[in-house]
Amino acid sequence: MSLLTGQQAFAEDAGCKTVNFADVGWSDIAATTGLASVVLEGLGYQPRVTIASVPIVFAGMKKKQIDVFLGYWNPSMTPVIEPFVKAGDIKVLETPNLVGAKYTLAVPTYLYDKGLKTFADIARFEKELGGKIHGIEPGNDGNALIAGMIKDNKFGLKPFKLVESSEAGMLVEAQRAGKEQKAIVFLGWEPHPMNVQIKMSYLAGGDDVFGPNLGEAKVYTAVPPSYEKRCPNVYAFLKNLQFSTTIENEVMGPILNKVKPNVAARAYLKKNPGTVDQWLAGVTTFDGKPGLDAVKAALAK
Repeated sequence: MSLLTGQQAFAEDAGCKTVNFADVGWSDIAATTGLASVVLEGLGYQPRVTIASVPIVFAGMKKKQIDVFLGYWNPSMTPVIEPFVKAGDIKVLETPNLVGAKYTLAVPTYLYDKGLKTFADIARFEKELGGKIHGIEPGNDGNALIAGMIKDNKFGLKPFKLVESSEAGMLVEAQRAGKEQKAIVFLGWEPHPMNVQIKMSYLAGGDDVFGPNLGEAKVYTAVPPSYEKRCPNVYAFLKNLQFSTTIENEVMGPILNKVKPNVAARAYLKKNPGTVDQWLAGVTTFDGKPGLDAVKAALAK
């Protein structure tokens, strides 16, 4: 059997041509979804992206309306996804697509230097903070963790109010507070250009809420349980997908400046074509031809 014949065995069913991704409105997920979409287009697939809140994404995957979600942040999203996984409605790929991430509360560094260094310090700064903790979009897992702390009066946060807006809205508030030397507590995470754009520090002491090591996280890929059998070639590609904080930060920068995710992703891959070599090991085009050659040719255009 020739190599090509072996690859042709992976030629997909027609129903796999459209790959339905989910994005919860975070620029890091927009970046990874953009990177995956550009590669899939080079392979002859038609990726589509649905933007929705975390609970709606998982419900959509249960109904097989969503094929792929590249942004399951563990541990913060675990309470939301766990019931679906236990019920056999969602499969999480074994190997994370990103390690070295983090997700927890943060403050401008000048406020950290004034003494707001841990979750236990927040209540002492209630007046300066206006009794507010800034989250992102409604339905987000991080918001739920903050709301839970307030409800349970953890760290004395009962008097506080969660401010829900969006990633962009929260970052505008954080940047404004930084420039005006005002107090703010907000959700921070890495990878994200905010780590360069804002002089910020992460709060210690939130291990029981966001996980140890300043909310150290791994990001996983989730699919419907039947997807591996239905669309083995796309699944093989998804298993190979490995990102880094460096890659994501570079793609996210333009996205935050209103560049479309696929445009930012394509620009990155054109400059760094070797990125796709590992991703496309054993992966073919939709019609069963060598995948790496097709994607390299598409990126060269």
